[in-house]
Amino acid sequence: MWLYIMAVNILAFSFMGIDKRRARAGLRRIPERSLFMTAIAGGVFGIWIGMYTFRHKTRKRAFVVGVPLLALLFLVIVLQM
Repeated sequence: MWLYIMAVNILAFSFMGIDKRRARAGLRRIPERSLFMTAIAGGVFGIWIGMYTFRHKTRKRAFVVGVPLLALLFLVIVLQM
């Protein structure tokens, strides 16, 4: 399980960097829904760290509020296991 969580968080972090690079270049972007689904799949901390590392989606209320709430929910679920 921990290997999966590490892998999905690395993937989520990478998605944030890729999407930021694509945004700057004016290329096709990764949909926000895909970023949120990656977070829900266990990559919430990768998304959260990527937001501030790449300064990406930090003005989007859905991300600024939603990602920390998902992180809290994820911790509650994992601690129940």
